Amino acid sequence: MSFARDHYDAVVVGAGPNGLAAAITLSRRFRHVLLVEASETIGGGARSAELTLPGFVHDICSAVQPLALSSPFFRQLGLERFGLEWVHPEIPLAHPFEDGTALCLHRSLGATADGLGPDGGAWRALVGPFAGSHEKLLADILKPLPIPAHPLLMARFGLKALRTARGLAEASFRDARTRALFAGLAAHAMIPLEKPATAAFGILLALLAHGVGWPVVRGGSQRLADALAACFTESGGEIRTGVEVRSMGDLPRAGRYVFNVTPRQLLAIGGLNLSEGYRAKLARFRYGPGVCKADWALAGPIPWKADACKRTGTVHLGESLEEISASIRHAHEGRTCRAPYVVLAQQSLCDPTRAPAGRHTAWAYCHVPHGSPEDMTPVIEERIERHAPGFRSLILARSSMPAPAMERHNANYVGGDINGGVQDLRQLYSRPVLSLFPYRTSRGDVYLCSSSTPPGGGVHGLCGYYAARGV
Repeated sequence: MSFARDHYDAVVVGAGPNGLAAAITLSRRFRHVLLVEASETIGGGARSAELTLPGFVHDICSAVQPLALSSPFFRQLGLERFGLEWVHPEIPLAHPFEDGTALCLHRSLGATADGLGPDGGAWRALVGPFAGSHEKLLADILKPLPIPAHPLLMARFGLKALRTARGLAEASFRDARTRALFAGLAAHAMIPLEKPATAAFGILLALLAHGVGWPVVRGGSQRLADALAACFTESGGEIRTGVEVRSMGDLPRAGRYVFNVTPRQLLAIGGLNLSEGYRAKLARFRYGPGVCKADWALAGPIPWKADACKRTGTVHLGESLEEISASIRHAHEGRTCRAPYVVLAQQSLCDPTRAPAGRHTAWAYCHVPHGSPEDMTPVIEERIERHAPGFRSLILARSSMPAPAMERHNANYVGGDINGGVQDLRQLYSRPVLSLFPYRTSRGDVYLCSSSTPPGGGVHGLCGYYAARGV
């Protein structure tokens, strides 16, 4: 492989959102920055493709982007000038039940609380204290080190956030349906809800809905990656795709190297000359459960029994706190759950560019044991059918991606783990190793910037931004 130059100021490996963020940040300081990507398309976890039929655009992984919209780094880039457009569904989230009812997470805190009946006051008490300061709180939460700029606000958040999601839900809410709503939010962490600090994920996702919404990108998540790439090349950056890095010999000489890969992948790259002690620490990094994901091309919108679901972007399927908790716990224990918690997005309801006129798309996943090859699509479809009789009859084509297929699509999804490693309390701030500067490896000119570094998973670019700041 030949490159435009023999020597670069910096080389970034991996053109996912974090790699793109690192490249943009480095290009502001250095003149010659190269970004290489093994795939033929950039984007990593923010890619889109016609997975089913021509004209149907599906998000291959990340679909709903509250963290991207709220990211302090992305917001300063002015990505709208590169064609990025956010689209908000009427309702960010609906959580339906088989009896045809549903609870909703609205942009308005008041509307959400009003819809929760006797639990409305408890919802206001849980989320309300942070609603007016969500930008400050998110900036502190999404920092590499837990040294807050707003310590009193973080302390107030911590009193609730450090609890288990299950314990907080049971103590706060009387209605089993409200407990299920909160459990569905917290379950995005892919950590058993009986673990400490899982409540933080539930509160954070509710706060994002009230603060910025749960939007999608018009035209597909790929448009976010494309806008980031345009921002990078505008400042003189160079992007090369189809470059698989197996050893340092596959890269040109550079003053520093930033890898948007997970610890296991870094250890497999030859010629890095990392210290044995550092390699041993990386080898202890823990990966979590995987996901099995499905996409559908549909002849019409999903015929939900609950009317609210027909106006929402994201739908959580799980009948109770207990059922959702069991689903997450089984995945961690290496067992397949036959009543899995399902996350579903129906982007075409608010973004008609995703499908031909009158047609629709749907996207869903459930958690599975790490590396499980089982295709859970029939189980997911059966769950949807119970809430939306007639769903199966609308399917024109489907795409199924079990956990190994997810990893083949994106090598950072080791075993299908879309978070780049377990994000429990033990590993959240010690990812990939316990260090004051976790992005730096034992070799002074080599850095990590993937979601295996703080602040972890999600499309926000902050792992790449903070790593590049350190460089």
